[in-house]
Amino acid sequence: MQYEVIKVNPMTARIGAEIEGVDLTKPLDNRTSHEVHEALKEHCVIFFRDQELDHDSHKAFGRLFGELHVHPAIPGPEGHPEILPIHADKTSTYIAGERWHSDVSCDEEPPLGSILHLHTVPEFGGDTLFSNMCAAYDALSDRMKAYLDGLTARHDGEQQYRGRYKDMVSDDSRMVYPSADHPVVRTHPETGRKALFVNPIFTMRINDVPRLESESILRMLHEHCANADFHVRFRWKPNSVAFWDNRAVQHLAIWDYFPNTRSGYRVTVKGDRPV
Repeated sequence: MQYEVIKVNPMTARIGAEIEGVDLTKPLDNRTSHEVHEALKEHCVIFFRDQELDHDSHKAFGRLFGELHVHPAIPGPEGHPEILPIHADKTSTYIAGERWHSDVSCDEEPPLGSILHLHTVPEFGGDTLFSNMCAAYDALSDRMKAYLDGLTARHDGEQQYRGRYKDMVSDDSRMVYPSADHPVVRTHPETGRKALFVNPIFTMRINDVPRLESESILRMLHEHCANADFHVRFRWKPNSVAFWDNRAVQHLAIWDYFPNTRSGYRVTVKGDRPV
């Protein structure tokens, strides 16, 4: 891809690039929007620095890529249901995303991607790891690829969401959290590449195989996806933005900064049913 209006600086050969020449606080013209989209497809996760987004500009950027998703468990700020708060400080007992996962993979139509803006970050720590699930699939043996072909797995939000956000939701006893069956190997709808689509947070079991077999295969796949060969590590600075393709990557937030504060907001773009 030849980029004419943005500068794309790859971070590894497999995943990640920093983007220069874009002001996300202002509307993007068609060419710039197209090149950002192409960079996302090529690098799976892209990063921007020095972007002082407010809720409206954040949502406007997200809407360039599709309709915005509303999180099934976490309410947004008043008047902005599409905004997901991301916050941890000295009072926190957990952080969002501290295990490898693909965002809300328990939805019938999991998100296309997520755009996280952090305005406050610790002086040290708080990095996010991203892992390329297309590269992880490619690295499997042909025999394992043949075994996984056609299998589906159950993804469920119940154990992740129920009772977890009591500081934001006073009573979730009547809430119904999403669950869905998805292919273990999905095909990216734009690039055509195959990617592993199981993760330790939401994937409960592989369907139609014995329990022990499901547990063993999932354990192996989770360990395989955590291989550093597929990773990029992003060091946050104030007003940095990460935009990841939820169809092709998993990510993990590192909680190595307690009791310091790490805070910002995320918008998530709706996706389609994995095939």
